[in-house]
Amino acid sequence: MPIATVENRRLYRQIAAQLSALIALELEGLVEVRVGAGIWVTAAASGRDPSTPVQPEGEGPFELLRARWLIEGEIAALAAREATAADLASIRAALTEMERAEKKHQDFSSSDRDFHLRIAASTRNGVLSSVVEDLWDRGRGAMWRLMEQHFRTPVLQAATVNDHQAIFQALSAHDPREARHAMRAHIKRVDSEFAKGWDLVKSREASPARASRKPSRR
Repeated sequence: MPIATVENRRLYRQIAAQLSALIALELEGLVEVRVGAGIWVTAAASGRDPSTPVQPEGEGPFELLRARWLIEGEIAALAAREATAADLASIRAALTEMERAEKKHQDFSSSDRDFHLRIAASTRNGVLSSVVEDLWDRGRGAMWRLMEQHFRTPVLQAATVNDHQAIFQALSAHDPREARHAMRAHIKRVDSEFAKGWDLVKSREASPARASRKPSRR
């Protein structure tokens, strides 16, 4: 293998390890990456015991996703029974906006939120609507935004649109069981994808030397 190719691969592995470590530090709130200004150590890092993992304040994104799995699954089942033609048209409009944005590789977080809130609104239960809105607002903190920034890809965005299409199909068929299943499958997939991304970052952070180790010759 040419020396230049070997060196390029070695450099890539070193850079990948460093980026993984930076992502982990940013997710834990210890550094802040400022475009054009470099990497800044945050106040949270001052006086911290290096052996103590940092926990985000309040509810973490995974706690919120698991709460949504339980609550929004039942809301989807109720919506499948209660949604009117006007409700379905409103939900469909949010989904159409998501599909349009996904095809253009644009952010669709606003229409994603609308989709879920309109499903809750179709239950005609103000408490349930408020609960879903609160869960979404809680889940859009700094930690969640960083996770989306680092782990959300065009492939995962397409998967989200596919999930929402399955949810809408179940709602349109007024099938509570399938609506519950589709909603829970969607939220579980998001939870699993973010968890895998987080675990990968943490494993690379824990053993940076392994990523840059020179491959053995046989």
